[in-house]
Amino acid sequence: MTPSNEALVPAEDHPKAAPGELNHIRRFINTLDLEDGSDDIAEPAALRDWLAERDLLDERAELTDADVRQAHAVREALRKLLLANNGDPVDPAAVETVNAAAKGAELQVRFAPDGQARLEPVRTGIDAAIGKLLGIAFRAMADGTWPRLKACAYHDRCEWAFYDWSKNRSGTWCDMAVCGNRAKAKA
Repeated sequence: MTPSNEALVPAEDHPKAAPGELNHIRRFINTLDLEDGSDDIAEPAALRDWLAERDLLDERAELTDADVRQAHAVREALRKLLLANNGDPVDPAAVETVNAAAKGAELQVRFAPDGQARLEPVRTGIDAAIGKLLGIAFRAMADGTWPRLKACAYHDRCEWAFYDWSKNRSGTWCDMAVCGNRAKAKA
């Protein structure tokens, strides 16, 4: 379920956008619309362009169908982790998938000239791009913003990623007027 105004609002200005680079994770997960089945990164060129637009991959990189499958697996594992941020139990298979991706990227601690440490991939290509996304997730976990990034609780129909800006971190739906009402009507 794509919230109706998602495509009309610049990503960083969207009311459910995550702060800073964490919004890359939200948008990555939202490349698949579970309700209509559309996938913005279904082909190697589309995946390359999406990643390159966010400086996660070189725009000249050559990706394969296997790279697309790998990106899809990590995307869905991250979605499961965001469902856990919204009260679902942690999915062990999702944890295994992101751990394997982190290992494949060969994430290492790197210190920047300003003395700040970051997790950076040693590998190149899709492994590096996914590693950069996982590094963003790691930084969000360290700075406390990760638990606010959630997947909509309207299971198997929506699961759209959103950032919970509520003071008490009680947001459950990507859009209360749509998914919240659907869930209430179903109940």
